[in-house]
Amino acid sequence: MVVKLYGFTTSTCTLRVAVVLKEKNVPFEFIPVDLLKGAHKAPEFTAHQPFGQVPYIDDNGLILYESRAIGRYIAAKYASQGTPLLPTDPTAFAFFEQAASIETSNYEPFVSGLAWELKFTMWFGGKTDEARAKSLQGQLSAKLDVYDAILGKQKYLAGNDITLADLFHLPYGAVLLDIGLDEFSSRPNVARWWKDISSRASWEAVKGGI
Repeated sequence: MVVKLYGFTTSTCTLRVAVVLKEKNVPFEFIPVDLLKGAHKAPEFTAHQPFGQVPYIDDNGLILYESRAIGRYIAAKYASQGTPLLPTDPTAFAFFEQAASIETSNYEPFVSGLAWELKFTMWFGGKTDEARAKSLQGQLSAKLDVYDAILGKQKYLAGNDITLADLFHLPYGAVLLDIGLDEFSSRPNVARWWKDISSRASWEAVKGGI
């Protein structure tokens, strides 16, 4: 039985899971959830994802939600196939967790906020808060200056091998580039890293939607 991925075709969190599945060569069945019709708030959906958010997976009866947790599960369960994305050496694993924390604390809040202000809010009839968007962009810029220093010493965020922490950056980074906000190319080490991770076959396969 293949993994079932319940999500929305262009959802950033759904794509975060899909790119890991592709990188690990794990066959999966995509089951679309119509967010525009509120399917994610229906009782049959919240029975599996109580927060009413996408995605979640069903792996032969194991139900799991939260995209980063799913990514870790897939990388651990299918460790022997595809690209190794979770280090097993304790020191390397510690650096992976450090890099994963960087993504959640020093990247996600700013890129998701910008995506909301500059794109998603308009979908729901709202208006961009220009002051907030400017503040978020300034904060992201400062964070990426630190990324550039880190990536000047190593190939990826956790060291010289790619991990989940790198892949987790892809969906929101792509959204920002799509709306014309490029904070990557002006920083040589970030630009090199972004070109590397965003040109992987796994991301090419899902970046336009599943």
